[in-house]
Amino acid sequence: MRQVLARAIGGVAVIGMIAGAAACNSSSSSDDKASGGGSGCGYELAYFGALTGSSSNLGVNIEQGFELAVAQYNQKKGSNCITVKKFDSQGSESVAPGVARSLVADKKILGVVGPPFSGESQAADPIFDQAGIPTITPSATNITLSQKSWKVFHRAVASDANQGPAAGAYIKNVLKAKKVFVADDQSAFGQGLAAGVTQTLGSAVVQTDHTEGDGKQTDFSSTVQKVIGSGATVLFYGGYYTNGGLLLKQLRGGGWKGTLVGGDGMNDPGLAKAAGNANAAGTILTCPCQPSAKASGSFLTDYKAKWNVDAGTYSDVAFDAANIFLGGIDAGNTTTAKLNTYLSTVDYKGIANEYKFQANGDLDPALVKVWAFKMGADGKVAPDQEIKTS
Repeated sequence: MRQVLARAIGGVAVIGMIAGAAACNSSSSSDDKASGGGSGCGYELAYFGALTGSSSNLGVNIEQGFELAVAQYNQKKGSNCITVKKFDSQGSESVAPGVARSLVADKKILGVVGPPFSGESQAADPIFDQAGIPTITPSATNITLSQKSWKVFHRAVASDANQGPAAGAYIKNVLKAKKVFVADDQSAFGQGLAAGVTQTLGSAVVQTDHTEGDGKQTDFSSTVQKVIGSGATVLFYGGYYTNGGLLLKQLRGGGWKGTLVGGDGMNDPGLAKAAGNANAAGTILTCPCQPSAKASGSFLTDYKAKWNVDAGTYSDVAFDAANIFLGGIDAGNTTTAKLNTYLSTVDYKGIANEYKFQANGDLDPALVKVWAFKMGADGKVAPDQEIKTS
């Protein structure tokens, strides 16, 4: 995803760790009283994920949903009750471990919302697991993340075991494509999603290819030639929106008239910025999430009032993830071990979904949602339909 410094939190790009609120320096009763909130105060929650770099849009969406929840909690408990910490991984597998080690060195952090992406999750989650700090990812979908025996891992959305087949089913049953080209950016996210689509579509997949990820590639002429030569009317691309947008722009320049389909990593207006609105119109984007417009309560207006932008992909899920942690802290689970145990038993009805976690950290299958979205000629993404996952 593209670097969007203007939307970095508070308009400031964050490298490494930034404290987002004044610290409550102790959990003692005297400092609790100073915080104005009692026993639920004096602790820290962290966001870990991209705030800068080529993947920043989705990360900023998530961080702002997380921070809104903490701000509302602090309004009730006291302005300095829970401290927000922000750790910028840049969405990078190579950067994530060092940033994760900085996070676990802060012994006041009780929980982490993130990491957003699957690759950085594979790199950072072992460090969180060793430290015993519970995490809730609002968006990392690679299937294998819940197969690592990590005790602190929790996923608030469906995995690619649901999203990949759902995208394949949409291509087959709605687009009714007979020839499909599947490509990915070789990331943990992109490969996992592309594999699910390929398995679902079977012989309809006429050819596959790989690109580079992390914004490293700008010339997609080789893939463009292969797609056009294959006769495919649909291209599924497992990757992120900068790559997807540039690939689509070059496909249109080569005369391809087909439909681009991608996963949640491309479900962002940044796709249209990279491709051009006219080129991106009609693109189908899946997400293991409901449309943010369906969020209950006052979330949408509260989000717009705080950040002066509309809620984006996963903002509502991150808001719920933060409130799950805050509910646990408010109930007295004020150690990482207690809070992790709390997550294993939680049944929380949030503004985006209901959340119950299985022993491996995955969301209860009965609560899984996958939606298809369509990009309009104005470069905006709108809900198309919910895709049945079973």
